[in-house]
Amino acid sequence: MGSERLRKLPAAAIALVTGRPVSLYATSVLRIGYGLLYLVFLLREFPHRHEIWGPDSPWAPALAAQLFDQTGWYSFLLLSDDRAYFELCYGMAVVTSALFMLGWRTRATSIVFAVVVTSFHSRSIFMTDGGDNLVLLMSLYLVLTACGRHWSLDARRERRRAARAAGAATRAKSPGPTARQLRDARVTLTTVVHNCGVFIIAAQVCFLYGSAGLYKVQGSYWADGTALHYVLHLELFQPWPALSLFLDQYPLAIAAISYLTVLTQVAFPFVLFGRLKYPVLALLLGMHVGIAVLLGLPVFSGAMIIADAVFLPDRFYTSLPRLGRRTARRLGVRLPRPRGETGVAEGGAVPPQVKSGSAGLHRTRGDG
Repeated sequence: MGSERLRKLPAAAIALVTGRPVSLYATSVLRIGYGLLYLVFLLREFPHRHEIWGPDSPWAPALAAQLFDQTGWYSFLLLSDDRAYFELCYGMAVVTSALFMLGWRTRATSIVFAVVVTSFHSRSIFMTDGGDNLVLLMSLYLVLTACGRHWSLDARRERRRAARAAGAATRAKSPGPTARQLRDARVTLTTVVHNCGVFIIAAQVCFLYGSAGLYKVQGSYWADGTALHYVLHLELFQPWPALSLFLDQYPLAIAAISYLTVLTQVAFPFVLFGRLKYPVLALLLGMHVGIAVLLGLPVFSGAMIIADAVFLPDRFYTSLPRLGRRTARRLGVRLPRPRGETGVAEGGAVPPQVKSGSAGLHRTRGDG
């Protein structure tokens, strides 16, 4: 039995990669999340854009060019030192983030978004708080995925095109065998690239949590549960000093949170294939919210929370509209009915019929 299972593993792996695209809703959530996060990031830093990425940055273009020689990075911001050119690039970055979030021409927009994030990140790599490192990686990975299949302008356009094609009276000429083979090959290639991109994203998140937890285990402050005590006293990470000092008055709770943080991060890669991942994801969500509020690192926390969304199954996202409608009904809020629940047949011409001989049908004939 064991050897037979081993022989079936390669076929099962090939079927998993080539069969159908996985996590289409999850990648759509990542597209919306990272597009929105980077858009808010650019708008928040708009008053300081010249000091971070522009001509007035302490990290001068000459220093950036020297770093490029070592790292191999590239930034289109260094093509010119003219202020008008920088403003044009900044405006293009804002528009690109918005279009990527909305899912407009996602295949092309995802590439432009990755170039924008890479250029802004590499231009002044030491000027931000480091939270955009994960955004940079995810922007590159999302280029591989079909992240515009759902909740996007592309999906809306495809639905309208399908509706027009279904209602058209003309009969389309069936494609030949060569055209069908090329189409099937394109679909298979798209599926393989998408699934590989999803697996890379999941592996990246697992590596981040696992390595962070193992590094913490090696630290003496995490071993004795006092690490968060010292973190709360760092002036650079005290957006609300009074809140940090208030929480520091409960050393037992801080020690428990420290141990729980390490345990959750180390265990994360090992609980992904069971139901235990859901409470672990909830704990990680609370941890990142705490980092954003207590340490003032909203970009980092937001990037990690969005990345965790890749581990939620598509059935979770498809159930959200039903959950929202059920909650709205309980609150007494009237919402428009979704498509397919209007009481009219899909074609919109014939109402629902009743069986012949029923009381309703006899009553209708009698009224006529």
